[in-house]
Amino acid sequence: MRDAELSEALLRWYDRHARVMPWRVSPQDRERGVLPDPYRVWLSEVMLQQTTVAAVKDYFHRFTARWPTVADLAAAPDADVMAEWAGLGYYARARNLLKAARAVVADHSGVFPRSRDGLLALPGIGPYTASAVAAITYDEAATVVDGNVERVMSRLFSVQTPLPVAKAELTALAASLTPDQRPGDYAQAVMDLGATICTPRNPACGICPVTHACAARHEGIQAELPRKMPKPEKPVRRGSLWMATQGNAILLQRRPDKGLLGGMLGFPGDDWDGNGAAAPAVAQWQDIGEIRHTFTHFHLYLTLLVAELPNGTIVTRGEFISHNDFSASDLPTVMRKAYDHLRGNMSR
Repeated sequence: MRDAELSEALLRWYDRHARVMPWRVSPQDRERGVLPDPYRVWLSEVMLQQTTVAAVKDYFHRFTARWPTVADLAAAPDADVMAEWAGLGYYARARNLLKAARAVVADHSGVFPRSRDGLLALPGIGPYTASAVAAITYDEAATVVDGNVERVMSRLFSVQTPLPVAKAELTALAASLTPDQRPGDYAQAVMDLGATICTPRNPACGICPVTHACAARHEGIQAELPRKMPKPEKPVRRGSLWMATQGNAILLQRRPDKGLLGGMLGFPGDDWDGNGAAAPAVAQWQDIGEIRHTFTHFHLYLTLLVAELPNGTIVTRGEFISHNDFSASDLPTVMRKAYDHLRGNMSR
């Protein structure tokens, strides 16, 4: 099967089986002239990095209800956006989201650039996101390569080189299949194929629209691809969180914009993250147990220390916030685990 025939087969399959997603314009609507909103496409692509569609949908609905346009998002206070982002992880994405939105408003009169190169010039937008928005929104024949696309290409062409070494080869193969006509629908077709049929485990080759052209299928090794380099064992970091209460208020600290959990609310900690080493106040701190959390590059074990601080206690970090004035959902996942542990301990 030639490259053009492969692309056509995928598009025919996509026309029948495209997933319904809140940021997507269906192929039927696209044919009728309905154009995707670049703001919604861009927002979804940033949210979907390192995250699943199922996990993103509720966040996407909340974001677009609260900030329906890029101008609305650009005008939003940083703290509000970071709070809505809590739980999605990789918090630098939320900071870059604001930078890009503000650049679109300040430098482009609120209109997204209409090319991959123009999008790539925005702060915080990398090659993948620029290609995805350019292809899906403006039908630029940009090559879109995410994990799903890498898996499809590695199987179609039986690429034995392990990831991440194979990335350049897989990108070149994906580019060879990207058509000039309907490149946006094609990009979404390949991603849908990887998400629903050419899955990491137990690919459904029997219903794949390009199974007859799949080299890995012919060799019987489709489930083994893509090959990956062995991952190094994650190191373990240990630290503490100081969780001070004062009546109906709890001590919270907004973290520096740069670094781990940047810009997020949390509890004062020690030097496990470079943001302090001493307790935020002199008190009789009580150990109430440990929580564990895994980040991309390390496992974290945190001892939780709690104390009730009398009025007038000198506090060196953070400020007391009433339980009524913040929501646990505003906290990043690791801090929410600590908060839930504290609340459970207080209810005993």
